[in-house]
Amino acid sequence: MIEIVPMAEEHIDGVVTLEEATFSIPWTRADFEREVRENTMAIYYVALMDGRVVGYAGMWHVVTEGHITNVGVLEEVRCEGIGSMLMEKLIEKALEKEMTGITLEVRMGNRPAQALYHKYGFKAEGIRKNYYPDTKEDAIIMWKYFPDAEGASL
Repeated sequence: MIEIVPMAEEHIDGVVTLEEATFSIPWTRADFEREVRENTMAIYYVALMDGRVVGYAGMWHVVTEGHITNVGVLEEVRCEGIGSMLMEKLIEKALEKEMTGITLEVRMGNRPAQALYHKYGFKAEGIRKNYYPDTKEDAIIMWKYFPDAEGASL
């Protein structure tokens, strides 16, 4: 069974392990410690399976919008709905906080992530050229808007 809970300091080891296994330019332990301890805009959740971190997602609440920073799921448990559960939790929190929309950047070649975001109503709205420093790959800027935050749904 998967449990989605707010990220806390005790989850950082698992998140860093997942981050290093998943991303070519991983965030550091210090980055996650700052997010959990200091960043008042940060909203992060972890997916736990038998107490082990198998996924996480986060966003920053900036004025009236959400900016998704990262979504990661361990490769061994991908395609089991964990990414969807995390996205639903972020959207639920955005609606609760009456955000007007959520944005993110995704690698041009990351089709599985794009499919996940499209599933939740995100639309491509622009390109950031050479966004990723490791490969100079472009990023697609995606947005999901909540025209009426109180009446919006997943």
